[in-house]
Amino acid sequence: MIYPSPTAEVLPPLPLYRLSVAQYHAMIDAGVLTEDDSIELLEGWLVSKIPKNPAHIYSTQMIKDILVRLLPQGWFVNSQDPFTAVDSEPEPDAIVVRGHRRDFLTRKPSPEEISMVIEVADSSLRQDRTLKKRLYAAWGIPVYWIINLVNNQIEVYTEPVGMERKATYQQEQIYGVNDEVPVVVDGRTLTTIPAKEILP
Repeated sequence: MIYPSPTAEVLPPLPLYRLSVAQYHAMIDAGVLTEDDSIELLEGWLVSKIPKNPAHIYSTQMIKDILVRLLPQGWFVNSQDPFTAVDSEPEPDAIVVRGHRRDFLTRKPSPEEISMVIEVADSSLRQDRTLKKRLYAAWGIPVYWIINLVNNQIEVYTEPVGMERKATYQQEQIYGVNDEVPVVVDGRTLTTIPAKEILP
C-alpha cells in the first residue's frame, strides 16, 4: 500500500528559532516546561502531543504488557517515555531498548539502543506515517509499528534507508485484525501475536 508523500512544512514567513536538545533539557530543569506541558521535541521544534482517547490507552497498555512478557534478557520496554536523538526527543507509545533500566539512571536511551518503536495512531495517523516515520528511519530504528486505530490494522515498517528528509523504510507490511504479527527484536523473530489482542 502506498501513502501520499508528506506535504512541505507550513511555517510563518518570520525568523524562527530551533531549540537544541540541551536547551530543551534546560527548560525542563528550570521548570519552564513541566509534565503538564504535553509536548515533544522534533527536529528542534516543540510539537504538541495529541490527547489520548480510551481506545488509544487500551492499545498502548496491551502492547506494553505483551512485550514485557516476550522480551529476552537484556531488553526492556518503555512506554510513553522519551529517547534522545541529535535534535529531537520524541515520546513514542512504546520502545524496545537494549540493556537494563539501571543503565539509564542518568541519561535517556539513544536510537542506537532501540530495536523497535511503536506509535498508536488515531488523530495522529498522518503525522505518524510521515514525520515520525521519516525521523525513525533516519535514526536507523530497525522496526517501526503503527497501531492504526483508524483503519483497524497494524502497519509494520522495516529496513530503514536514506538520511534526513529522504529517509524512509523499504519494507511495509499491513496486518488486519485476524492476522498474526511477528515480533522482531535485534533481527530475530521472537514470536507472532494476534493483532486482535492489540486492536480495540
